[in-house]
Amino acid sequence: MSRVGNAINISDLRAAAKRRLPRMVFDYIDGGAEDEYTLRGSVERFADYGWQWNSLVDSSQIDTSCTVFGQTIAQPFFISPTAASRLFHPRKGELAVAAAAQKAGIAYSVSTLGSQTLEDIAGVAPDVPKFIQLYVWKDRGIVRDFMARAKEAGYTGCILTVDATVAGQRERDPRNGFSVPPKINRKTATQALAKPGYLLDMLTSSKIGPANFEQVDTGGRDVMGVINELFDPTMSWKDLDWFINEWGGPFAVKGLSTAEDARRTVDSGASTVWVSNHGGRQIDTSVPVIDLLPEIREAVGAGVEIIADGGVRRGAHVLKLIARGANSVALGRAYLFGLAAGGEVGVTRALDILAADVRRGLALLGVNRVADLDGRLLRQLR
Repeated sequence: MSRVGNAINISDLRAAAKRRLPRMVFDYIDGGAEDEYTLRGSVERFADYGWQWNSLVDSSQIDTSCTVFGQTIAQPFFISPTAASRLFHPRKGELAVAAAAQKAGIAYSVSTLGSQTLEDIAGVAPDVPKFIQLYVWKDRGIVRDFMARAKEAGYTGCILTVDATVAGQRERDPRNGFSVPPKINRKTATQALAKPGYLLDMLTSSKIGPANFEQVDTGGRDVMGVINELFDPTMSWKDLDWFINEWGGPFAVKGLSTAEDARRTVDSGASTVWVSNHGGRQIDTSVPVIDLLPEIREAVGAGVEIIADGGVRRGAHVLKLIARGANSVALGRAYLFGLAAGGEVGVTRALDILAADVRRGLALLGVNRVADLDGRLLRQLR
């Protein structure tokens, strides 16, 4: 835990996670599709935008809050849905993340493939906004039941991920023999035995699987296999109305990259556009999200909520995405590294690091409110 407490930045938490996890599990967090150009480029592209700043501004009253799905949260970032968090922290997984979100006053999004139930997650984060994420299952009855349970448990927003009807080619997973849940065999035994603390947690915890869909058997497949077997590749725009109407509340479409699709999403009745490249895990060599935001903002107008994610490792990255047109930013790997390194304490450390970055960044920029940040102080260098 001392390594977690002493972490100065997200890279430190990544290093701590790598020390704790077997290679196959760490690579599932850390890896991307094909040659991983998108994975690396999402992070590196932030350095191609440079700040200017306002001088002689009283920075004693900084407001880091923002709204997500119409609800106020304490920071301009929140928890993005990520599958099977108990893989990274077998004892608690999503419950550790949700408890940290509750403490930080930020929203939590649960993945369709979460490894804790909707109800248990809601129980540890009763006071913050909570959202569910959907994929397009072949069985719509499963989706309908999931939505009904979420409403009953107090979830107020729904996110439809549309960039994973088929799985990207995530080459680290098959190379490592990774599956959900992980299986110990000749290929993976050496990796597991090299991390005895993690192995003990796995052996003394309940089986990891899609906790909200006990009727679904993942069959020990890798994540790409689960997606290709269970999700519907025939999904099209004509199906979006069904999801929006079935939910009947704030609704985001996640995984958009063109102005045309963003405009069509709003015209279909969704409240929120979510610009994402799925953490570099789907289409390799995709355009970085920070480059896409201005044209998407122009297409949907000032009044439509835009969420962005991709490559965020520092508070400055959060602020740059907002300056380019996002209203809020979703975190993925940044909190997962903390979770893997130290459970709830690690997630809290990740969120604290980013919150301090954001507050400091606003003060240095001479901007007192996140809501006042725009592209006038940001210049593209390359």
